[in-house]
Amino acid sequence: MGRIALLLAMILMPVLSWAINPEPVNPEAPVSKELKKQLLGTPVYIQIFKEERTLELYGKIGNEYRLLDSYRICNFSGGLGPKRREGDFKSPEGFYSVKLNQLKPDSHYYRAINTGFPNQFDRDNGYSGKYLMIHGDCKSIGCYAMTNAYMDEIYTYVNAALRNGQEEVSLGIFPFRMTDSNMQRHRYSTYASFWRQLQPGYAYFAKYHQPPTVNVTGSGQYAVNSSPAVMTAPDAASKSFLALSQAK
Repeated sequence: MGRIALLLAMILMPVLSWAINPEPVNPEAPVSKELKKQLLGTPVYIQIFKEERTLELYGKIGNEYRLLDSYRICNFSGGLGPKRREGDFKSPEGFYSVKLNQLKPDSHYYRAINTGFPNQFDRDNGYSGKYLMIHGDCKSIGCYAMTNAYMDEIYTYVNAALRNGQEEVSLGIFPFRMTDSNMQRHRYSTYASFWRQLQPGYAYFAKYHQPPTVNVTGSGQYAVNSSPAVMTAPDAASKSFLALSQAK
């Protein structure tokens, strides 16, 4: 019996390991420090991953968004899952946008960027809350807290992009990197159906390196565009090729 039990354990171990551990993701390497400095003022995009405690800042080069830097999230509260009501101490998940009036340079928590919660999806589903921020000072109740040094850099790039003509900065907040194996790992979660609405936005950016265009349907669900935006400026293609060549 002992040998049979040992044999079964050896067979099942890889399966159990796969179920517990997410599939490895090779993160994109950030651009060089020199290029990063030159890209101050370019349009930006932000992704947040709760489980990995990571905020990623992307900058536009040509017609693609490339990783400028990745930052460790100091603190957030409430675990995985969307924020649903004021006082639940949850940090939001979903698709948000940041305009210039959402920047708080004199925040009590160093500097802050209002996520825009509640958005149309949240309101349609009866979710409530306010002042959900990305901010400094490493303290959080429903917000995403960064070190002051990290927050200073993130704020600087978002502020420069908006003042340089970007109308709004898209912000994708995900519970984890939404690979197929991670979705499988969390398939029994209370939030599984909600997360299936978010995955297309994650997959879209991973495929096209452009922020997804997201709408909210009449039934109060996220709907993500399925094809990339087309460049319309006559010289856009040549500028994109030049910028990407310089980046490499």
